[in-house]
Amino acid sequence: MDASEIRRVGVVGAGLMGSGIAEVVARAGAEVTFIEGSPDLVRAGRDRIERSLREAARRGKLSEADREAALARVTGADDLAALADHDLVVEAATEDPDAKRAIFARLGELTGDDVVLASNTSSIPIAHLAQASGRPAMVVGIHFFNPVPVMPLVEVIPAASTAPQTLALARAWAESLDKQVVVSKDEAGFIVNRVLIPFVNDAIRLLDDGVATREDIDAACRLGLGHPMGPLQLADLIGLDTVAAIGRVLADANGDERLGPPPLLVRMVAEGSLGRKSGEGFYPYG
Repeated sequence: MDASEIRRVGVVGAGLMGSGIAEVVARAGAEVTFIEGSPDLVRAGRDRIERSLREAARRGKLSEADREAALARVTGADDLAALADHDLVVEAATEDPDAKRAIFARLGELTGDDVVLASNTSSIPIAHLAQASGRPAMVVGIHFFNPVPVMPLVEVIPAASTAPQTLALARAWAESLDKQVVVSKDEAGFIVNRVLIPFVNDAIRLLDDGVATREDIDAACRLGLGHPMGPLQLADLIGLDTVAAIGRVLADANGDERLGPPPLLVRMVAEGSLGRKSGEGFYPYG
């Protein structure tokens, strides 16, 4: 199979990342089925995709006809069995190793032996998920960035067990979505988050230590480092629970507690302050 033959794509999860992946796949012309855990979550996922497509049309990024056609290619379901006849499946569930392994074990049972199973994990080594599938040669990391319809980058991560043809297909498929692909070794955090999370953590420590205000920390990084947004603003966009989860993976993999979530971040997540998605993080959101 080559990338042009991938006509039906499954996406497990329809949160910020999963819904964005589903939207990009549908806009590229493929049928996509996203999976969520309940009918209510399926409706919420479809609503998220509809809002994003509507906004893209309003901004002139696609025509009204293309918006309607893309939406018609999207189907939601609450059972992984709906993906049994798909050509490629991308897991975009919560950043929890045990939950992801359980999903890969089930996908390995449901889907055909020649179907590539990919994970959108932002930090968990692919080898940990590949073995759970029962066919590790067909498992690869395909890591998109938020917001998926806008961000041009995709990290592709082969495990040691990933077959060369699986890597080639994953790369070609991501490029067919008009993404720029970089390839990383299967190390926790890959390229971007191995650099980003320690940076964000240190910004949070600066805030907690009273070195500067949130506004000045973010302004310093925007103006002094040329970043489009500050690290605290970016953490709110990613989701503070996700930032904390990635930090824990990095700390465990490297034996370095400074890579883990700082105390302030842990407290905020425990209190439900998760950033933009909860309406409050380092900044308030209406």
